[in-house]
Amino acid sequence: MTDTTAAPPGATGFLPALEGMRGFAALGVLITHVAFQTGAVDDPVIGRVWGRFDLAVALFFALSGFLLWRPHAAAARGFVRVPSTVRYFLSRAARILPVYWVVVVLVLWLLPDAGGSATVWWANLLLVQVFVPLTLTEGLTQMWSLSVEVAFYLILPLLGWAVSRLRGDAARYRIPLLLSACALSLLWVWLPVPTPDHINHDNWLPGYLPWFGAGMLLAELVVHPPTWMHRLAARRRVMAAVAVVSFAVATTPLAGPETLTTLEPWEYNGKIVSGAVMSFALLAPLVLAPRTEHRILASPAALAVGRWSYGIFLWHLAVMSAVFPIFGIPLFAGRFWFVLAVTVVVSIAVSSAGYALVEEPARRAFHRWEKERRIGGTAARPAATTPTSAANWIRNE
Repeated sequence: MTDTTAAPPGATGFLPALEGMRGFAALGVLITHVAFQTGAVDDPVIGRVWGRFDLAVALFFALSGFLLWRPHAAAARGFVRVPSTVRYFLSRAARILPVYWVVVVLVLWLLPDAGGSATVWWANLLLVQVFVPLTLTEGLTQMWSLSVEVAFYLILPLLGWAVSRLRGDAARYRIPLLLSACALSLLWVWLPVPTPDHINHDNWLPGYLPWFGAGMLLAELVVHPPTWMHRLAARRRVMAAVAVVSFAVATTPLAGPETLTTLEPWEYNGKIVSGAVMSFALLAPLVLAPRTEHRILASPAALAVGRWSYGIFLWHLAVMSAVFPIFGIPLFAGRFWFVLAVTVVVSIAVSSAGYALVEEPARRAFHRWEKERRIGGTAARPAATTPTSAANWIRNE
């Protein structure tokens, strides 16, 4: 089996540009919510552009698909061992739950319009809002996407097991299988899936599989021998043009109206396909043709925002809910740039504090536990010559 020193570039290790891209995705989600609540989406010229910044969610999902599927793809080619399922679930829990629970408790407790029944509390604390009617509440409505992402986390080990026999020479079938699964998932929105009132099945994980699949495809390609796709990814202007065109298509009626309404199945699929192509085009140059330096994405400012991006995503709606009454601004009454500036500044400040006080301590506690467990396991058994564990190099989590 091959050691990680022979792994292709981008197949292992921390990729700083991805951290910066995550920060831009968080700001994209923030921008689209400010645009909706200030009424900027109704602007006849640029309203649809502001409204379609919600495709930043597609970028978030693709990043998760790439980073979490990468060890499975690398293991299929003998570069690493797949982390244990226990380690994987504990790392995910340590990454997302502590600060998330802090936000949920504070928002439901302190925000006047956010509190509710016990159902609202437990649905939000357990991240099952997309399955429980009327539990996406004030200051926390963006958590639908985190609920979908957690569903992806839960099934990922099962997906890895399902294709675990496609190793070595058989690994070449993994990409066609993944593309087929993503294509089939486009049928999900057309199916008459029974749901409770106020719940749409198109808001469940199967409907968003192409967004995760864009990242998973990149994870497979990054450990694959060079192909025409690698050469295309190196042409950064071409990939940037593809991303811009995909985003532009999403701003047209092909991806539905700019308002937050239920989409027709064909509109839904238009938005999903546009988001998948856009995310793939944005990430492909970073992982298939990585550079040592990225002037913008790997700059100190971008890396800082990337570190705080999860907190920005969690806090920004609660912050915005306070901005309007504090400054006496009615909802949907304009002042987009002012609300945007204040929301960005305050969200970054709160998120940086949350990172220092909650996220980083939780992550360090997990790594201490992992180190102690690893040392104890090493003392209990002789060393073996095996591929490096993915836990040693999955850093963008």
